[in-house]
Amino acid sequence: MHSFLRVVAAGVLLTLLATAGCAEGRTEARPTAGVPETSPPAPVPLTPQVAESAFRTYVTDEDVARSAGDERLALTWTSDGQSQLTAAEFRKAAYDGDPVQRFVYGKPELYVPKLKDAAYPQWFVVSVDRSVLGKDKSKRRTLMGFVLRGPSDHWKLTLATLLQEKAKEPEVAIDADGYATALGTDDPSVLIRPRDVGGIQATIAAEGPRSVAAKVMKSSAVTTGFYQDAKRARKKAKKKDLTLQVVYTATPFPYFGLRTEHGGGLVIYSLFRNTSLVAKDSDTPKPEIPQEAEHLLDGTVEGNEVDTTATLQFAAYDPPKAKKNATQPKAHMIADDGAVTKAATPPVKKQP
Repeated sequence: MHSFLRVVAAGVLLTLLATAGCAEGRTEARPTAGVPETSPPAPVPLTPQVAESAFRTYVTDEDVARSAGDERLALTWTSDGQSQLTAAEFRKAAYDGDPVQRFVYGKPELYVPKLKDAAYPQWFVVSVDRSVLGKDKSKRRTLMGFVLRGPSDHWKLTLATLLQEKAKEPEVAIDADGYATALGTDDPSVLIRPRDVGGIQATIAAEGPRSVAAKVMKSSAVTTGFYQDAKRARKKAKKKDLTLQVVYTATPFPYFGLRTEHGGGLVIYSLFRNTSLVAKDSDTPKPEIPQEAEHLLDGTVEGNEVDTTATLQFAAYDPPKAKKNATQPKAHMIADDGAVTKAATPPVKKQP
């Protein structure tokens, strides 16, 4: 029996040595720890109740951030153009030594489109009275666009614009279930395709009242008025031997279109205004930094040029296409807001 056990032990030892020899130079396999799989959040259908809750949450969180002067926290509740404007606002407040303004909101009207449950981005628009805390007679009707880009994200304010003093807010059509109707980007029932409203405004701002685009959009302070403002500014710059260029362009940010009563549309969108003030002659004094951009620069002009970008946010009423032989009303602007959000003083380009 003992002899048998010695033979078995010797056999086991030889087997282990052989296995070790074969395994030499190889990495020993180790058991892998199992990682539990997590399912993404289920999409939540957008309803008027969901939108109201999202708006109330935003109002509370915005005030927490602004009362604390916490720019980073404030930016977590915004996106796109509204993030640019919020960052510029905090920077200006710091430059001026003032607290960031806080807001008080009235009862909101929510315009919630009926979307497919799994469709993203989700969005809705709010029309609400907003006042600056501590400032009498500051109440303005504000149109606000909110976006949710995915089920794992949270609702963010992407756009806010102020109703013009003499403008009448169009009535958005609401069905029996409390939903609004979203306009398609190429909706043929309105005078201007919703995606082109911003381009029409920018064209008039560049070309003035004689523009072909002026045939479909009314003259106002933010259409032909922009054209006249740029014309005067260029003349003023020329007297100082400076060249001023002003260009309005589209943004990559979301825009919103909603059906209004009687078949028209409310379109909310944004534009960039890019300006460049240049002293081409080396003997000409450097251009001065515009007052509205001082908080974005360090107070010096390195080269002979000052460039700025303003983020502007608008709302327009887009009328329905008139029937044959009927008079066609023009589109018109109803809301605007914005500020300079970027500035630069690039050095003089070296000649090759």
